Amino acid sequence: MTEPVLIGIIGGSGLYNMPELTDVTHQPMDTPFGKPSADVVIGTLRGKRVAFLPRHGVGHVFTPSTVPYRANICALKMLGVRQIIGVSACGSLREDYAPGDIVLPDQLFDNTRGSRPRTFFDTGLVAHVSVADPFCGYLNGVTAEAVEAAGGTVHRGGTFITIEGTRFSTRAESAAFRQWGMSIIGMTTSPEAFLAREAEMCYVSMSHVTDYDVWHISEEAVTVDKVIATMRHNLSVAQGAVARVVETLDEHRDCDCHRALDNAIMTDPAVIAPEVLERMRPIVGRLFN
Repeated sequence: MTEPVLIGIIGGSGLYNMPELTDVTHQPMDTPFGKPSADVVIGTLRGKRVAFLPRHGVGHVFTPSTVPYRANICALKMLGVRQIIGVSACGSLREDYAPGDIVLPDQLFDNTRGSRPRTFFDTGLVAHVSVADPFCGYLNGVTAEAVEAAGGTVHRGGTFITIEGTRFSTRAESAAFRQWGMSIIGMTTSPEAFLAREAEMCYVSMSHVTDYDVWHISEEAVTVDKVIATMRHNLSVAQGAVARVVETLDEHRDCDCHRALDNAIMTDPAVIAPEVLERMRPIVGRLFN
């Protein structure tokens, strides 16, 4: 790449098949953390270069547990991306967050089981990054306005709980999550949002409500068919909202997200092995020039 791409979108195939996307190329990528889910689709959308990455791969081949999250985020970072719009399906744990609505959560609860690599930092280079507010406030605001402009019903705020999957929740689990104060439920936002913060990138979750999970006894239990049907219904809103976000956001804006590693590195630079630093350079290069 001769010119950095500053905006990244992670989601399904419907997003990178947008009619407005022009000058499309497919960029194979390799990272120190392996290959991403698929080639990155790079194109021009409303005058700006954007990078699309299908989270589950072309044809949906990766489970929520096997998505190469680190490679996906690292690949976008290597392309120059500074702001990521994560688009995903979710279940609602609140009566007022109805199927067909879009939620922009401001908090995240990781209830996955530990099988996913959830940090770039490993033995040899240790960091502790603050994720008290895991989603970018600026990007949340721009995205909310874009969803409204696209004709969608948007909810600003809420707590997103990520479960391991691949199965859906039992009624007992769903009821417990509601008692905990969770708002929506999905399977992929953790560790994606946390890795984006470690990579010093802004991140927003445009969460499309597809169902009431299984707590809502007046509704049918969630099924794959139901999820897919609602997602297809929401596709035009998602495409319009993403295009509007790209058009209106300031991709050169400086943000606290872009300085997440300031004072986060715990390891003495004198003991960091050259091979460890080389592997981590796409993530920490700003600090080790």
